[in-house]
Amino acid sequence: MLFSNIAILDENFDYKENMFVGVENGIIDYIGPNRPPHDYGEEYKGEGRLLMPGFFNAHAHSPMTLLRGYAENMKLQEWLNDKVFPFEAKLEGNDIYWGTTLAMAESLKYGIVSTSDMYYFMPDMAHAIIDCGCKANISRAIVTVDGVDDFNDYPSVDELKVAAKVFNGAADGKLKVDACLHAEYTSNEYIAEKLADLAKLMGLNMQVHVAETKDEAEACKQRHDGKSPVKYLADAGILDPVVTAAHCVWLDDGDYEILREKNVTVATNPCSNMKLASGICDVGRLLKENVSVAIGTDSVSSNNSLNFLEEIKAMALSSKVRADDPTVVTPKEALYAATRAGAAAQDRLDTGLLKQGYKADLITLRTDVPNMHPVHDMLNNIVYAGSGTDVAMTMVEGKVLYRDGEYTTIDIEKAMAEADKATQGILDRL
Repeated sequence: MLFSNIAILDENFDYKENMFVGVENGIIDYIGPNRPPHDYGEEYKGEGRLLMPGFFNAHAHSPMTLLRGYAENMKLQEWLNDKVFPFEAKLEGNDIYWGTTLAMAESLKYGIVSTSDMYYFMPDMAHAIIDCGCKANISRAIVTVDGVDDFNDYPSVDELKVAAKVFNGAADGKLKVDACLHAEYTSNEYIAEKLADLAKLMGLNMQVHVAETKDEAEACKQRHDGKSPVKYLADAGILDPVVTAAHCVWLDDGDYEILREKNVTVATNPCSNMKLASGICDVGRLLKENVSVAIGTDSVSSNNSLNFLEEIKAMALSSKVRADDPTVVTPKEALYAATRAGAAAQDRLDTGLLKQGYKADLITLRTDVPNMHPVHDMLNNIVYAGSGTDVAMTMVEGKVLYRDGEYTTIDIEKAMAEADKATQGILDRL
């Protein structure tokens, strides 16, 4: 495909107009101000459009689309124990497949090309993601189970091992399998250390919830001789692989140095954290301390959408409130967090930028809409005025998966109907 006379955000996130971008064999092959002599096939006319890297959702629980709007106006632990966990106990593989498919459809609509996912029923998630043509790093959350003493006797550990062998690198690398410790408070030191060893042995990335609530952080210190969740996880080896640490709302001063030294990416989830009143991640300080920050949606049950432009704006605004400083988190930093930082968190170093030789994981935004005019600074418009409805096209490795309301890999009517059917079936079983 040749994008012609189109505005772009280049590899430095600088705005340029009237550019040509050629995509071939899933790779960005040409970027320049002149029409290339090479024939790239279909021409995408760029008038009223902006081409940029697709969004990388750094933390999600995709099958939880089935719980959208199910549990509202509740505190986190009440929300989990009284509503979410009983619902999840009734989930079956078919439910997971359609819940994930619905999440992928919504993701593509909002420009998300890849997702870091933490859940279970990994084969059903994997098949849904592969069928949709998306990218994802899926992980099986490991929690401590009463009555099971040996790490290797955990069914969840066996599920992780099997999924890693079958699906890690599947779909030409679009699908990856990560290790995952659900959190400090849902595990013990033995499990954390064993999982860290397994991740290193198998060469897997790691996903983990960290310091989401104040109560979680304080209880960790009581359980572990004053150690913060970050310090505890670092000592257990959980932060040694390529790690995405979700939330990190309640950090101690010493945690920033640990996160930086371990090259951890913090996945901030502003909408979910604000909705559950968990707090606001100090993104401004993380960036100042040279800690990588990406953006996640968390689950649709705690968000309630995958509208990533909404998430980007919420991250930028909430960070200013947290710092009591309107200068923290520039639009360029916010867009970097939404794209390249998320790609790097997934250990996908060949994407997340509009750069020659990189994977063509790209989106176009409508700029011929009222909310994008006038243009004093296009980056300001994208971050502060952009809407999820502005996404016109989503491309993964050169293949158009969503364009002007139409899907090329998903029967959207069937996906919605099957998700509704799955949800009703679970409610009937409760």
